[in-house]
Amino acid sequence: MKEARILWMKVCNRLILGFLALVLSHSALAIPQQLDRVAVQVNDGIILQSEVNNMVASVKANAKAAGQKLPSDKALTTQVIDRLILTRLQLQMAQRIGLHVGDMQLDQAIDNIAKEQKLTVPQMRSQIEKSGMSWGQYREQLREEITLGEIQRIQVQRRIQVSPQEISSLAKLIKDQGMKNVEYQIGHILIEVPNNPTSEQLAAATKRADIVLKRLKDGADFRQTAIASSAGPKALEGGVWDYMNINEMPTLFAEVLTNAKKGDIIGPIKSGAGFHIIKVLGVRGQETKEVEEVKSRHILLKPSPILSEDRAKAMLEQFRTEILDHKATFAELAKKYSEDPGSAAKGGELGWAEPSIYVPAFANELNTLKVGQISQPFRSSHGWHIVQLEAKRKTDATEQFNTNRAHQLIFRRKFNEELQNWLDELRSDAYIHVMEPTSSNRG
Repeated sequence: MKEARILWMKVCNRLILGFLALVLSHSALAIPQQLDRVAVQVNDGIILQSEVNNMVASVKANAKAAGQKLPSDKALTTQVIDRLILTRLQLQMAQRIGLHVGDMQLDQAIDNIAKEQKLTVPQMRSQIEKSGMSWGQYREQLREEITLGEIQRIQVQRRIQVSPQEISSLAKLIKDQGMKNVEYQIGHILIEVPNNPTSEQLAAATKRADIVLKRLKDGADFRQTAIASSAGPKALEGGVWDYMNINEMPTLFAEVLTNAKKGDIIGPIKSGAGFHIIKVLGVRGQETKEVEEVKSRHILLKPSPILSEDRAKAMLEQFRTEILDHKATFAELAKKYSEDPGSAAKGGELGWAEPSIYVPAFANELNTLKVGQISQPFRSSHGWHIVQLEAKRKTDATEQFNTNRAHQLIFRRKFNEELQNWLDELRSDAYIHVMEPTSSNRG
C-alpha cells in the first residue's frame, strides 16, 4: 500500500509539472490582452475606458456617415469624457431621489416610439438589430435617455418662472411681425343707396342688406350672391378683389379688417354709396393656426410601495370592464379612485385641450382613440391611466397659438440657461478625477 501511494504521488507530480510547463509555454506565446480600466472617477462612481472608446467610435461613425469633419482625437476624447461625466452626475442624482424607469414604463415608451414610426415593436426591433445594436443595448440606452429627461425636467423646471408680461410682450411682437406682409383676398357686396335717399329707400336697402347677410351666414355661395345682389365694381367677378395689402385697399376695407380671419363676414357697413358686406376669402403672409382640440377624461393610478405596477394596471382593466358593462360610470370610478386631484373631483374630466399639451404617452393614446372609446390601461411618466375620448373639434387658435408659442420660446430659452446652470452646479459640487493618460486630471 505504501509503495502504491508513493507511485501515485510521483505520477501526480509529473502531471502537475507537465501542466505548469504547458501553461508557461502558452503564456510566453500569448499576445498580451489589455484589460479594461477606470478612465474617470465621478464621486463614488466610475467611467470605464471602454465607455469612452465606444462613444468616440460612435461619434466617428456618425460623422463619417454624415460627411462631417471632426477635431483631433485628443479634442474629441475630451468632449466625450465631458459628456459622460455630466451623464453620470445626472444619473447619480436620479438614483439619490429614487427616480427609476421600470421595465413597464420602458415598454410603454418603446410602444409609443413604434407607433410614431408606424411600425410594430418587432419591426422596430428588427431595424435596430440590423443597424448593429442589440435590442438589450437599445433598451438600456432608451432607459437612460428617459431618466435624463425626467431628472432634468424635475430639477430645472422648478427654477423657471415666466411672467404674463413676458408672454404678452413676445406674443404681440410675433403678431406684429406676422402682420407686416399680410395680404387679404376680399369678397365685397354693395347694396346701393341712391343719393339723398328717402326714408323708404333707405329702409328698403337696409332690409335687402340684412337679407343678403343672413343668406351668407346660412352658407350661401358668396360669388353667386354677389353676382345676383351686388352693385359693386367687382360684381361680375363674384365680388372678389384680388389679394391686397391693407395699405393698398380702400380705406373702408382696411378699417374693418384689423384682426380679421379667413371666413369672417363683416357688415353691413354704411357709407355714402350704400351698405357694404365684406367676407375675408383668404389671408396670406400671416401664420394662422387651426387646431384640433379634444375633450377627454381619465383615471390615474400611481404605483407605489403599496400599489405595484401590475396591480395598478389590473385595477384599471377592471374599471374599464365595469364601465363597458354599465356596472359603474366613468365619473363614479374617477371620483373614487383617480389620483389626479385636478380632475378626480370632476369625474376625471380634463375639458377641451390640444392633445400636445399632455405628456407624449397620454397624447399618443388620445390620438389613437375614436370618439366615445376608452383606452386600454397605459403607462405615462405620471402613472397608469385609462382615458376616454369624449369629443373633438377644430378651432382657429392663432391668437392662442401665438401666446403658446411665446411661452414656449421664453420657457425654452430659460430652460436651456437654467439647465446649464444646474449642470455647472452639479459638476462644481462633485469629485471628478480623470486618470492618466486619458487626459489631465480635472476636479
